[in-house]
Amino acid sequence: MRQRGFSIIEIVVTIAVLALLLFAAMPSLGTWLDNTRIRNVADSLQNGLQLARGEAVRRNQNVSFWLVEVNDPSQLTNDCTLSGSSGSWVVSVNSPISHCADAPSIISSPMIVTGRAVGDAGGRVSVAAVQADGATAGTTVTFNGFGRIANTDPIQKIDVTGTATGVTYRNLRIAITSAGQVRMCDPAVSDANDPRKCPAE
Repeated sequence: MRQRGFSIIEIVVTIAVLALLLFAAMPSLGTWLDNTRIRNVADSLQNGLQLARGEAVRRNQNVSFWLVEVNDPSQLTNDCTLSGSSGSWVVSVNSPISHCADAPSIISSPMIVTGRAVGDAGGRVSVAAVQADGATAGTTVTFNGFGRIANTDPIQKIDVTGTATGVTYRNLRIAITSAGQVRMCDPAVSDANDPRKCPAE
């Protein structure tokens, strides 16, 4: 009785075809992974902003969202400083400088609610937060008990983009209105009827 199976030539040809397919797909796979990182960082920033606003309303007290830079992007540590180009953030009542790793508290300053480090995506995305003038770096947004912006120099938008040149990414923007509304949008969309379009600046 004749045995069925694959010949060595069939196996080699199959491996060669798979290798060619993998080689052809690698650039688009890398871009897809970077776009996923952009989305994850933008989601995290939007969630932090919405949490700060919700906490301000719940407490009927000013609560701030702070962008912070840490030496190790995988965790919040007390070496933190404010930075408009970081994806790490802290929600607290007072400035969290040098206290980003403190436990949440409603008594001990800086009265941290929560925070999140940018994680491994930090090296693969670029974050740029600016104030209303579109040029000055922004590091904080303070919400009052009505959920409106309470500070005089708040972040108006945060752009989250890819870092490689010559690659078309699906970049995202977090827009914050003076009324305190937080919205994620796509700066590449120009159709006024598209709900992904960013608000006019």
